[in-house]
Formats: sequence, structure tokens, C-alpha cells
Amino acid sequence: MIENTVLKTLNSIWPMLTIFIVILVSVRLAYLFINHEKFVFYKEFLALLFLVYGFMLFELVTNRDLGGSGINFIPFKEILRYDYHSELFKYNVIGNLVMFLPFGYFVSYYIKANKLSHIFILTAIASLTIELVQLQIGRAFDIDDVILNIVGGICGFLIYIGLNAIKKHLPAIFQKDAFYNIICGVIILVIAYLTITSKGLGWLL
Repeated sequence: MIENTVLKTLNSIWPMLTIFIVILVSVRLAYLFINHEKFVFYKEFLALLFLVYGFMLFELVTNRDLGGSGINFIPFKEILRYDYHSELFKYNVIGNLVMFLPFGYFVSYYIKANKLSHIFILTAIASLTIELVQLQIGRAFDIDDVILNIVGGICGFLIYIGLNAIKKHLPAIFQKDAFYNIICGVIILVIAYLTITSKGLGWLL
């Protein structure tokens, strides 16, 4: 169910996403060239991923077909209502947690966060804003969603801290930009392969 929602979201935003990506990438490359700044592929790739994530998040939280209506101010009321093995638990509980995991990672990476409180506050602001906007467009305000989003953001922060700690103990060659450029290049090739094969098209659409 979560996978179908993600694929449906990608399918609905790809025209807008394609236009924005082409415009922003061309402007970014022009900026680097004109200002004689160093181009680091993996850093630009991460910035692009955050852009894609942002568009997907916007579509998910504003799509009226993907959520109900109402208000819940009682913590854990909705979380405890679902059977742990049900699709609704995976969608509403796991989904809300996983949805903000990239937020926690990307924001931590961008601001170089070193305290959990940094991400806690920023995730709470983002999640509360989303819930309040949802309330105004006919969807639900659920404090449990805020709690799950914050947990997801914190998990993303912990992944960022963990990867940084691992990176510092790797051999020098694995700390160079070129190594991460290669990894990002491989990821792009895999995605491209999946989208041009029959199996990949089925997976994407």
C-alpha cells in the first residue's frame, strides 16, 4: 500500500518535477560555471534528491484522496487503534514515520546538525505546519502524525550522525569526493536501467 502510494505520487508529479529539475539544474550549473565554483557531483545529487523528496511530500500531504478528515489532539489514540499487522498500521503509522526520515537526514546534512534538538524543533515546525494546512483543506489534524513525523526526523538525524561517524574511520580513499561521486553514478545507472526495461517500467508505473 505504501509502495503504491509512492508510485502514484511520482506518476502524478513527474511533469512538474521534470520541468523544475531541468530549470534548476541548468541554473545551478550556470551559477557554478560563472562563479568558478567547484562542482561536486554527489553534493549536487543529494540536493536534487531533496528537491524530488520535497515535491513528493507536498503531493502526499495535500492530496485529499489520501487522507480523511477530523481532529485528534490525544497522543497515541490513532496509533494504538490499528492492528500491528494490518495495512492501515503500515500506511498510517509506518508511513508517517518513514515519510519524515529523509527530512531528518537531508536537513541534518544541510545545516550540519550536531544536536538532536535542532532536528526535533525543525521537524516539529514542518509537521505542525503540514497538519494545520491539512485541516484547512479538508483533511485531518492528528497529533499522532506529528509524533510519528518527529520520530522519523530523529531517525534521519541518527542515520546522518552514524554515517558521519563511519566515514571518519574509513581509509582516506573512501573519504574523497570521487568515491561518493561514483556511488551516486551507480545509483543513477541502476534507476535508469529499471526505468527502460519492461520490469523497470512495471516497477515505476
